Amino acid sequence: MKITIKAARVNKNLSQKEAAKLIGVSKDTVGSWDRGKSMPNSKYIPAIEKVYGVSYKDLIFLPINYGKTVKTKRRDVDERIIKG
Repeated sequence: MKITIKAARVNKNLSQKEAAKLIGVSKDTVGSWDRGKSMPNSKYIPAIEKVYGVSYKDLIFLPINYGKTVKTKRRDVDERIIKG
């Protein structure tokens, strides 16, 4: 069964701070993994598998910048419509 890295953490009832301590990284690092802002370095994979109780092959990593919205100026949109 495929599962996101955040869901794996939550399923173990671990806060970001608790997971970070067990894995050996900062709370901010775990938060970045959860939000798809970064991916774990390969040296942390064995610890993640052990702490979260899932195989690496079953983890889904969100793409970098997942959910990021791109702001566009209204004038730019209008120019693209006109220029076609």
